[in-house]
Amino acid sequence: MFRTCKYRPDYPVNGFVTIEDAREWVLSFSRWYNTEHKHSGLKFTTPVQPHTGEATAILEHRQQVYREARARHPNRWSGEIRNWELPEQVWLNPEKEQSELNQAA
Repeated sequence: MFRTCKYRPDYPVNGFVTIEDAREWVLSFSRWYNTEHKHSGLKFTTPVQPHTGEATAILEHRQQVYREARARHPNRWSGEIRNWELPEQVWLNPEKEQSELNQAA
């Protein structure tokens, strides 16, 4: 998330003037990140969409579009259609977090 934060066009490369400015920017970034930014690990849905149930409808629609496209033009497909199922778990840093969990246990 912090890497994404730094690559935003509105990221203040020279820092914030006040703590209030920093809080306002981070709040705005968090809203964008959770409600607008489409995540590849979530099959290009936003983090909030799986929680609201929207992701299921979006991904079912995408799967149907792919099926129809493959049926219309089978010569364009060399294999199966893309997997549009949401993963059960999503990790920011899978190796590091899983390793830390194992050490804590």
